[in-house]
Amino acid sequence: MTYSPDPPATARPVSSASSSASVRMPVAHTEGDRALETPYLQIENVHKRFGSFVALRDIYLDVYPGEFVCLLGPSGCGKTTLLRIIAGLEQQTSGRVIQAGRDVSSLPPAKRDFGIVFQSYALFPNLTAAQNIAYGLQNAKMPKAQIDARVAELLETVGLAGFGAKYPAQLSGGQQQRVALARALALSPGLLLLDEPLSALDAQVRVRLRTEIAQLQKRLGITTIMVTHDQAEALAMADRAVVMDKGYIAQVGTPHSIYQRPTTPFVANFIGVMNFLRGVVASSGQVRCGNLLLDAPRNEFDMNTPVQIAIRPENVKILPQQDAFDSSLPNVIAAELEEVEFLGSGYRIGMRLEGDAKDLITSELPADAAELLDLQVGAALVAQLPPDCIQVFAQEPVRA
Repeated sequence: MTYSPDPPATARPVSSASSSASVRMPVAHTEGDRALETPYLQIENVHKRFGSFVALRDIYLDVYPGEFVCLLGPSGCGKTTLLRIIAGLEQQTSGRVIQAGRDVSSLPPAKRDFGIVFQSYALFPNLTAAQNIAYGLQNAKMPKAQIDARVAELLETVGLAGFGAKYPAQLSGGQQQRVALARALALSPGLLLLDEPLSALDAQVRVRLRTEIAQLQKRLGITTIMVTHDQAEALAMADRAVVMDKGYIAQVGTPHSIYQRPTTPFVANFIGVMNFLRGVVASSGQVRCGNLLLDAPRNEFDMNTPVQIAIRPENVKILPQQDAFDSSLPNVIAAELEEVEFLGSGYRIGMRLEGDAKDLITSELPADAAELLDLQVGAALVAQLPPDCIQVFAQEPVRA
């Protein structure tokens, strides 16, 4: 048995928010040369119900050998339920889980090849760090000399050489999580599962440990799936991110592609920060937002279709006042400053665009650029929305 002892007995509660009943086609999950590679893990049409609530619907996902995949989404989206189904800690209502060519859909956790690290560490408090790591090796009836050598190797691997005699209560949170990680790796599993392993740690330790885990995963080459709701973790650690929403997979791709080319407003708004302006299509390359006519070349909607345009705050430019009358620059708009937020390395400002009084738009400025501007509330600014940074989405209905 390669999973950590004493896992939580029940699935985490999931949101009762309703999800669309419309049929959704499987999402394509291969990119580039991946299409020619045999997946290590295949999730095929997995559904999960808790009574009348549908927690997962139409889940298709391929994970490739040595890949680091993050299941990312808000609370209640189904990501932890999916991880537990992969581990056998939860039984899917229908669908299949195939690992290394073997259908493990009905197998209990002890018959599956994985190691798992929980958010709560799940260490035995009455065992030392070394004894916690040795637990699975002892159950596998390995000779003591091999166990001792393996434990010493793993303590060294996770940066805890010399800490083997300490009990969990004598270790920091980050050190406890390293012990849990070493224990999960003890039997050299084919698959490593991480269930929000960093969320209980303070910010500085979390950043340091996420770097260490990502480097360790690459060094060992172990196929890894991590659940997180933290966008920064997913962007920093994953080879691919799987963004989930209300039991569906909303988008799969590299962190860069998901951030730069989100396919839905939900993904655009969940990954990073996004400005949205509501409008209607005025032509194949323009959208009218209030009294503003904006160039938006990536626009495939019919005339007069209600849409929303999206642009990242870091792509909204603040121009010198003299450029307000430069007709060669597209989408240059007068604006009034309404909000200023100091971020340390720069500023985030909120502006009201002239001609579109409904929407506040934000821009992020490095400190040196901000020092050249009058950042007093009420100040007149000149903003530019570069057309090649604008995405156009169908307008979602306004919810009461």
